[in-house]
Amino acid sequence: MKTLFRALEPDDLEFLFALENDPDLWAASDVLPAPISRHALREYLRHSTASLAEAGQMRLIITGEGGQAVGTLDLYEYSALHQRAGVGITVLKSERRRGHAQVALAQLLPYAREALQLHQLYCTIADDNKASISLFEKAGFRRVGLRQEWLRSNTPTGWLDAVEMQLILRK
Repeated sequence: MKTLFRALEPDDLEFLFALENDPDLWAASDVLPAPISRHALREYLRHSTASLAEAGQMRLIITGEGGQAVGTLDLYEYSALHQRAGVGITVLKSERRRGHAQVALAQLLPYAREALQLHQLYCTIADDNKASISLFEKAGFRRVGLRQEWLRSNTPTGWLDAVEMQLILRK
């Protein structure tokens, strides 16, 4: 499988518009669930050239066999002092279970360690997202904690526990 990740491009507007406006994905985000406009995404893309150190975050596009965008790989809450960042992966529903996330995560680890000089990566995953927990465990992440009722579910009164995972990047 030829899955790669790359920087954002202006042509990614429609892909991001579809991804960001998928209500099924809103519960995994730390922003209030609401549709996002093409204008806001166009502005985001225009300013997305800032480095991880400048912006504290970085979004990369995961591409499939033909180079088409199939998902995103996000580094967030970057700390230069502690040399760590959170990692999140989102793959289009139609492209899930095809290995894209696994390959992208495997490619991220040496990039994070060698190019970005990170000491560790971490993630927060809803306890009911067994596929994502399995993905990160297979990549070497280990469970380091459980936050109770940490994430709001896609229901008005529902709450989900969150699994905290971490990977120390060895040289």
